[in-house]
Amino acid sequence: MFTLILKLTISFFAVMNPLGNMPIFISLTNGYSLEEKHRNARKAAIISFIILTVFLLLGNFIFSMFGITIHAFRIAGGILIFGIAYNLLHAKTSNAQSPHQTEQREAEAKNDISVTPLALPIMAGPGTIATVMSQNSHSLKQIVSVFISYTLILAVTFFLFYYSSSTIKKLGQNGVNVISRLMGIILAVMAIQMIAEGIKGLFPSL
Repeated sequence: MFTLILKLTISFFAVMNPLGNMPIFISLTNGYSLEEKHRNARKAAIISFIILTVFLLLGNFIFSMFGITIHAFRIAGGILIFGIAYNLLHAKTSNAQSPHQTEQREAEAKNDISVTPLALPIMAGPGTIATVMSQNSHSLKQIVSVFISYTLILAVTFFLFYYSSSTIKKLGQNGVNVISRLMGIILAVMAIQMIAEGIKGLFPSL
């Protein structure tokens, strides 16, 4: 069982890419207070855990009930990520706290990024959900192994998100701004790739 958990953990690490997601978290929480960053990291990890557990146990039933496929899910996730990428690419670089900007910051805080896009579709995205569902079986050993594996990777992701502030201090605001633009480009490419894979799955003859 240990060998199976190790194999699955490596697979989930590659799919979920916690190291690659940390710069995305830094970009999305640029200007947030330390408490807000910690709260978003914690909520994103918990929500991702719930999503993956639900799909581990009920994934096939959910997809068949709504008549959807993982390919359509990829396209929808890609469109959503592309919208986030566009916002990152056009984000303002200044963080001067004028009264107007403070009000704007408080309004932005109401848009909970821990659910979208952090938990879904970045952390518990189509690739991760597909991996969970592909390992689903009637074997209790298999189900428990999958559960332990993605839980470990989510814990690693939470740790990286939670302590990302120390990374931001080393980078400085200019560094964060550069990363925001870079992550915007990378997310846009990821979105196009997800959409392309979804279209290819829906229309294999193309």
